[in-house]
Amino acid sequence: MIAAEADAWDRAGTLPVDLLRGLGAEGRLCAQVPAAYGGWGLDSAAAGAFTAHVGSLCSSVRSVMTSQGMAAWTIERFATPEQQAAFLPRLTGGELAAAGFSERAAGSDLSAMTTRVRRDGDTVVLDGHKVWVTAAHYADLLVVFGKYAEDAFHAEAGSEAGSGAAGGDDAVAVVVPADTPGVRVTRVADPLGCRAAGHADISLDGVRVPATHVLGGAALPLPLLVTTALAYGRMSVAWGCVGILRGCLTAAARHAATREQFGAPLGEHQLVARHLAELYVAERTATRACEHASRCWDEGSPEQVVATVLAKHVSAGNAARGAATAVQVLASAGAQDGHPVARAHRDAKLMEIIEGSNEMCQLMLARHVLGSA
Repeated sequence: MIAAEADAWDRAGTLPVDLLRGLGAEGRLCAQVPAAYGGWGLDSAAAGAFTAHVGSLCSSVRSVMTSQGMAAWTIERFATPEQQAAFLPRLTGGELAAAGFSERAAGSDLSAMTTRVRRDGDTVVLDGHKVWVTAAHYADLLVVFGKYAEDAFHAEAGSEAGSGAAGGDDAVAVVVPADTPGVRVTRVADPLGCRAAGHADISLDGVRVPATHVLGGAALPLPLLVTTALAYGRMSVAWGCVGILRGCLTAAARHAATREQFGAPLGEHQLVARHLAELYVAERTATRACEHASRCWDEGSPEQVVATVLAKHVSAGNAARGAATAVQVLASAGAQDGHPVARAHRDAKLMEIIEGSNEMCQLMLARHVLGSA
């Protein structure tokens, strides 16, 4: 069904909410959540293979999977056992979630975020604005990242919160029901790619939720909180880009094998054959990079972080170039809005920007090289 409807959803800019809730209730949107909480309990390698399959069919659905998975992963890593028991079954039971990081002046530099969270008795109050939050249009729960206000958050939050030194880099992740008074979700108009993924901006104006919605109940170092959550997103995007490449390779190969020019199939013309070879190399290279990164995740390797960044960088770049190559092979047949390779061309470009742009990935890889010298 997803493959057959993906073009129509892309044109309409929306996904059927009943479909998303059904996928969520089956545990498909966050397949790495342990079975004890209703998930599939998949390891990174198995979850990656599933993500690539969905990505080959519809990047918008895969983007919702990435969003749901990031929210669940953040709860798994930072929540108390009581919070895990309260929230994770909701994410595997049909409710939808989104994770809010970026702001207008805080994209790659998330240390510049201005969203503030302050303690007020047994509640916390959030004020701020998040932009380009994937799946926020559909979300029931929002995992919002912000800095704690400089008004004794630690002291009021209790001894566990007070165990860390207060500072400007301390942050919190808060689970906010999307229907809480003061929350306003506004769709991003006409996104370039993943048009049906529900990208939206979120305004938070005096939003009050129970203090028990602060994951772990404490402020944490911003780099730790953000890097951990983004790592899941990067891994999911990388595997999704493998799916984009596989879809493009299939479409280009079918076209080149059946379309004839100058008395021979396109694929027999050397320059077209070169395009097919390059697409194949791009898909295989991205797959191997993702497999290596997933092994690092599953084995708890110290190379996990750099392997994830490498997989995301290689896969996104290869997907963008590979989708452009597929459009070139199909020519006018693939240049019309609604065709799978035209959609892939737009979707893949967005993958070079989200969850760490190409440039940020290169900087992180360069720092790794310098640190290893």
